Amino acid sequence: MLEEKISRRTFLKATALAVGALSVGAVGTFSFETWKGKRAEAERKDDIRVIPTLCAACSNYCGLNVYVKNGRVWRAVGLPQHPKSKGKICARGHGLLATPYLRQRLTQPLKRMEDGSFQPISWEQAFREIGEKLQEIRTKYGPGVIAHISYSGRKTARWYGERLLWALGSPNTFTHDASCNTGRVVGFEHTVGGTPGTDIANARYMVYMGRNLAEGITPGDVFELAKAREKGAQIVVVDPRGNNMYQMATKWVPIRPGTDLAFVLALAHVLIREGLYDAAFVKEYGYGFEQFAQAVEKYTPQWAEEITGVPAATIEEVARGLGKNKPRAFIHPGWRGPTGNSYANSVDTARTVALVNALLGNYQKEGGLIFGKNPPFGNLDPAKYPAPEKPALPRVDNEWTLPHNVVTAVPDKIRDGALKAIIVNSSNPVMHYNNPLYAREAYKLLELLVVVDIFMSETAELAHYVLPEVSYLERDDVVEGIGGKKPVVALRQQAIGKIHPETKASWEIYRGIAEAAGVGKYFNFTIDELNQAMLAPTGLSLNELKAEGTVVLNSPLLLGTPNFETPTGKVEFYSTNFKAAGFDPIPNWKPPLVMPDVSKGEFRLINGRQAYHSHTNTTRNPYLLALTEHYHGDRLWINRRVAERMGLKEGDWVEVRSEAATARVQVHLTEAIHPEAVFIYAPYGSLAKDAPGRNFAFSFMTLLPYHKLDPVSGIAMTQEIVVTLRKI
Repeated sequence: MLEEKISRRTFLKATALAVGALSVGAVGTFSFETWKGKRAEAERKDDIRVIPTLCAACSNYCGLNVYVKNGRVWRAVGLPQHPKSKGKICARGHGLLATPYLRQRLTQPLKRMEDGSFQPISWEQAFREIGEKLQEIRTKYGPGVIAHISYSGRKTARWYGERLLWALGSPNTFTHDASCNTGRVVGFEHTVGGTPGTDIANARYMVYMGRNLAEGITPGDVFELAKAREKGAQIVVVDPRGNNMYQMATKWVPIRPGTDLAFVLALAHVLIREGLYDAAFVKEYGYGFEQFAQAVEKYTPQWAEEITGVPAATIEEVARGLGKNKPRAFIHPGWRGPTGNSYANSVDTARTVALVNALLGNYQKEGGLIFGKNPPFGNLDPAKYPAPEKPALPRVDNEWTLPHNVVTAVPDKIRDGALKAIIVNSSNPVMHYNNPLYAREAYKLLELLVVVDIFMSETAELAHYVLPEVSYLERDDVVEGIGGKKPVVALRQQAIGKIHPETKASWEIYRGIAEAAGVGKYFNFTIDELNQAMLAPTGLSLNELKAEGTVVLNSPLLLGTPNFETPTGKVEFYSTNFKAAGFDPIPNWKPPLVMPDVSKGEFRLINGRQAYHSHTNTTRNPYLLALTEHYHGDRLWINRRVAERMGLKEGDWVEVRSEAATARVQVHLTEAIHPEAVFIYAPYGSLAKDAPGRNFAFSFMTLLPYHKLDPVSGIAMTQEIVVTLRKI
C-alpha cells in the first residue's frame, strides 16, 4: 500500500533490498519462487483487480497493468503488447503510482482574491464566473484574444481544449512542443514530410546525436537497442556529455555543444565525395540534390574539426560506417538536444539529419527510418453531436509561417495585448517555455487565467481560477493511437475511485466551462460516446479495448516504397517551403547564437533529461526525489581537469552566473563532459512556493536570457546560455 509517510531512507533501503534479492535469486532460504508463491497466496486472500491503463510519467504513455488491492493502488507491471513499454516500467512509472495519495494535490476549485490569496469555491461558482468572464472578454475584444495551452501528450486536453476554443471562435490552441521538439518537427516536416520512427532492432549502424534513450526513457526502445547491440550493431553516441546510453554504445564522440550541424554537414560531404550514398534512391526520390551536393563540397571533415573539436578521422569513420551499412543505418531524428529546441541552428541540424538519412536510402526500409502506420480513427456524428466550425481568424502567432504553434511567443503576445484570456491544462508555461521570470510578469497581465492541474504549479499560482483534476489513475481519457509497423490503439481508463470527491476529469471540466460560456451544445456527449465513435473504423469495441488496454491492429505496414508528404512529393534537398518563406532552401552552416569565451572562464550551460524525472511534474513526488537525494542527481557536471584547475572538489558549492541571473549548486566532477560545457538535469529549481523541487539545484530556464525567438521555428534556444562559475 502506497503511503506518503514512508520515509525516503526507508524507500531507498527497500528498493535496494528488492533489487538485491532479485539479482541473487534468494536471500538465505527465502527463494524467489517462495516469494512468488506467498504473493500469489496473498492475492487470493485480498480483493485484487487488474486494470490495464496507461502511465502518465512522460509523453510515452506506456501500457500498464495496475493491480488494485482493496481499492488502492498496489503495484503495476508493463503491458507486453504496448510498443513503448514492452512489458517494462521505468523508475518514473513506478514512482508515479503514488500520485493519487500525495498530500500536495489540489482537492477543490480555488479562486484568487484581491490580496493574492486563494479561497475554495464550488464548481458551480467556478464554472459560472469563468463562463461569464469568457463571454465578457469575447464581446469586448473579439474571440481571437482567447487561447488554450496544454501538454501535447494529453490528447484529452488537446481534443477538448480545441473544441472549446473553436466553439468560442478562437484558433489559438498551443502545446508545449516549442519547448521540446519543434526544431526537429519543422526541419523534418519540410524536408521529408514528417518525423519518422527508427527500426532499432534491425539496424546495423546507429548514430544518436544528443538523444539519450536511457534517460529520456522509452523502455521498448532501450530493450530493442540492447538486443541490437548483442547482435553486433554499432552504436555511436555524439554528445558533449557521456550520457547513460554510453553503456550500450560502441563509440562516444564528445562534440563541442552547439556545433552538431557542422558535424552532419561533413558526414554528407564524405558520403557524396566517396560515393557511399544511395544514388538510385536519391535519383528516384530526391528533389534539388545537385544544389545540395554543391553546397556541401566546402564542408570537409577538416573544416568541421575546427568547429566541432571532433577529429576529421572520426567524422570520416562515422560517415563510412553509415554508408557501408546502408540502408540498415541511420542518424536518429532526435527529440530535444541539437535538433529540438536548443540552438539557433537546431532547425537546420534537423534538416541535414533528414537529408543524410535520405543519402542512406533508409526511409521505409528495415533497419532505417519508418513512417509508421496510424490507426484509422473516426469522429462524432455531427448530426447528433454538433461540431463547431474551424475559426477563420488568423492565429496570434501567424508571423511564423512554418510551425504549427509557437507557445514560446505567448508572453510577448500577452504584453502586446493580443491575448487576454488563457486556459492552461496539464502544462506549466510560466516555468517551461522561456525565461520564467519574464513569463511570470507577462502572465500577470491576463484578464483571465484558468489552470487545470493536480498540483499548484508556478502558472497556477498566477491563475484567477485553479481547477483540480483527478490523477491519471482516477480517470478515463480519449483513446490513443500509436503509429508503427502495425498500428496500435491504447486507452487510459480509471483504475481506482476518486481520492478527493471535489476533483473532476478534464472532459467534465471543459463541459462545465462550455455550458457556462453559452457553447454547451457542442459538448452533449460523454467520453465513452466519443471513444466509441473514434474506435468505429478500427472494428474494435470500447469494451474490447478496456479489457485489453492496448491492442495491436492486424494491419501491417508495407515497407519499401516511401511516401514523402512534401510539396514535390520527394525528399527536398532544396526546400520549396523554406524558399517561399524567405529562408535558405538548402541547409548551410550557421553558428550557434552565443559561444563561450574559454579564455575568460566561460562555459556553455547545457541540460537534459533524467531517468527518474520528467519536467517539474515529478519533482512533487517524494519517492523520486529520494532518488535525487541518494544519487546527488541535482549536481552540476563539470569536466574534472577543468574543475581541479579551478580548485574545485566533488560536492563543492559554486555560484553559476549568466547575463540573466545567478544560482547556487554543488558540482559533480567527471571526465564524461566536454571541457567547454557544464551540465544540469532539467527538472529542478521550481519557483512554486510549496514545491519540494525548489530545494534541489536550480532551473536552467532561470539563467536563460530572453532571446528573440528563432525566426524559423519560434524555439527559445534553451541551451544558448553562457555562464561563469565562482567557488563559494
